[in-house]
Amino acid sequence: MADKFDVVIIGAGAAGLMCAAEAGKRGRSVLVVDHGKKPGRKILISGGGRCNFTNYDVDANNYVCRNPHFVKSALSQYTQWDFIAMIAKHDIAYEEREHGQLFCEDSAKDIVNMLLAECDSPTVEQRYRCDVHDIRKTDSGFSLTLNTDTVECESLVVATGGLSMPKLGATPFGYQIAEQFGLKMVSTTAGLVPFTLHKEEKEAFAELSGIAFPAVVEAEDGTTFKENLLFTHRGLSGPVILQISSYWTPGQKVTIDLLPDLELAETLTTMREKHPNQSLKNSLSRLLPKRLIEVLIARGDIHDKPLKQFNPKEITAMATYFHQWQIAPNGTEGYRTAEVTLGGVDTDELSSKTMEAKKVPGLFFAGEVMDVSGWLGGYNFQWAWSSGYVAGQNA
Repeated sequence: MADKFDVVIIGAGAAGLMCAAEAGKRGRSVLVVDHGKKPGRKILISGGGRCNFTNYDVDANNYVCRNPHFVKSALSQYTQWDFIAMIAKHDIAYEEREHGQLFCEDSAKDIVNMLLAECDSPTVEQRYRCDVHDIRKTDSGFSLTLNTDTVECESLVVATGGLSMPKLGATPFGYQIAEQFGLKMVSTTAGLVPFTLHKEEKEAFAELSGIAFPAVVEAEDGTTFKENLLFTHRGLSGPVILQISSYWTPGQKVTIDLLPDLELAETLTTMREKHPNQSLKNSLSRLLPKRLIEVLIARGDIHDKPLKQFNPKEITAMATYFHQWQIAPNGTEGYRTAEVTLGGVDTDELSSKTMEAKKVPGLFFAGEVMDVSGWLGGYNFQWAWSSGYVAGQNA
């Protein structure tokens, strides 16, 4: 005899647990299954173990999706304020950091424990180290095999996440389920991920590893972010690079304003008037890390000489160089270090109001498995809460 449930949720991450809690509150009999040993593994390591669980300022513009309107319904049905209210109900202390980002004061475990407490209902069951296979559509819903047991359900929710951080058990299983039922996919790639550089630039800039400073980075589509830029042994990272990586495609350049808070032409002109014999190297080293300036001189990108030897045209050219520094990444560090997966189940296949597949009644998706990726700053977790809530209200 097969076990029967109203709802089976595949994936015990942020979206899956949220969905289970909400479906359970509706009195639905719910089974959450996961191939891992414990729930919420990505939550636990996020934000340096503090979990950037949402943001004070959440908007559809904070998301990357082929259909930019898709996220609006779920984000309005369950807002950041709703999640903050749940945090308050469970007496979880949190703090605001820059750009409205909210983190646990103590530990990301608080979020996992809260979600498990919300799932603590007689109608909600969880099973771990569970391999799911042989999913079939039936007259009354779905049938699937869990390890060796057969389970039947009315509604099946796929909350399996993306491909980022494979060490945490990321797999393409959710995509395979979508394809099995004929749903279109948007090709996937790593997002919120550091850039690697071509050999020559990698070798030149490797000695700058660990240096960070504010910069504005622009993708070829015109998207810009202002955050810290970090040099690494392999290339470029820091929040501004992670953000822009979601808007970059291989072969494209990015344009970096290395001095976004001043007008370099004016600054150099003033310096030349006050200290005409001061070298360009020493002048720029007051504005940017000295080691960076030394590398740029060694590469022949800029030429060191006393400021008095620069004419206005050369100063303008120097300013353009630093305000529009262009670099063509070799690639990214890939899913290994990516915080999200771009692409996934095509949202045109889903109802934005319910998260149900339009042509497969009873099949729902929640979280990162679909073609919705948030910016850095708590937006991906908010999508997990919002889409999980909506799926839980309808599954």
